[in-house]
Amino acid sequence: MPSCLRHETLDPAWPIQAILDLFALPFNDLLLQAQTVHRLHHPANAVQQSSLLSIKTGACPEDCAYCPQSSRYTTAVEQAPLMPLPQVLTAAKRAQEAGAQRFCMGAAWRSPTERQLDDVIEHVQAVKALGMETCVTLGMLKPGQAERLKAAGLDYYNHNLDTSPEYYGEIIHTRTYDDRLQTLQRVRDAGLKVCCGGIVGLGESREVRAGLIAALASLNPYPESVPINQLVKVPGTPLADAPDLDPLEFVRTIAVTRIVMPKTVVRLSAGRESMHDSTQALCFMAGANSIFHGEQLLTTPNPRAEADASLFQRLGLTPMPQAAEAHLA
Repeated sequence: MPSCLRHETLDPAWPIQAILDLFALPFNDLLLQAQTVHRLHHPANAVQQSSLLSIKTGACPEDCAYCPQSSRYTTAVEQAPLMPLPQVLTAAKRAQEAGAQRFCMGAAWRSPTERQLDDVIEHVQAVKALGMETCVTLGMLKPGQAERLKAAGLDYYNHNLDTSPEYYGEIIHTRTYDDRLQTLQRVRDAGLKVCCGGIVGLGESREVRAGLIAALASLNPYPESVPINQLVKVPGTPLADAPDLDPLEFVRTIAVTRIVMPKTVVRLSAGRESMHDSTQALCFMAGANSIFHGEQLLTTPNPRAEADASLFQRLGLTPMPQAAEAHLA
């Protein structure tokens, strides 16, 4: 497998200009192409459902400009230590009963210590024993840590690129793009599946959004799961007053992601709470086939389960069978 340790060496599987050409298509043409690609590789009306729980909240030393968990910003997020295992299991069982197929656990660390990883591994093993897929996001991984998580039964590791290499320095200064790529390589080398996407609405241009998709597509192989997050503007963070992204531009971003990475599961992630149902419907038409299920993501709101059930019913969507998702991966 080619190394992806430095962004200068990323294989341009999709040149940025080719991605910009997709963005520039007439809206209906773009959605038709995206839905056609989608149906070649995925069940037409099936959506994978995951649940996300913050198992350690706040006090993060990083300075990601969008994140209310950074210790550098004054926000309403309350710090909380690592959640006890019984509490995590209760949340996992509740999510499973509500229809979630994958349970994702996030901890606000720059990089876990071995002792912290011991505790997370215990969480992973307990959730896995429930019959759910498991995913964690813990920050940067040191040598050997991805292998430990794989041995514990972890299915996915989430580590987002956030934005394009060129725009990254406008958003984060405490870790580099290459730091992120190094962790992704360690995850791949350990045999774990990769969940990796980004955030739009950071004040970036369309070219930056194209650069993010190009970087994701250049990973070899590209991620099995690509979450596309719309910025949730949190008071106290540097991006609290970022300009709103046109909803149709967000839909275009979903559609282009689907075309460029046809086999990936594209997750409609953060920001759904503020989206109109019609925008979400267009995103599913554009090829999104995964959501986070439950009323809260790590620290920001998410639609209620009842609202999602109603939307699924109105759109004729059904939960994706785990067997189908396993085949895709």
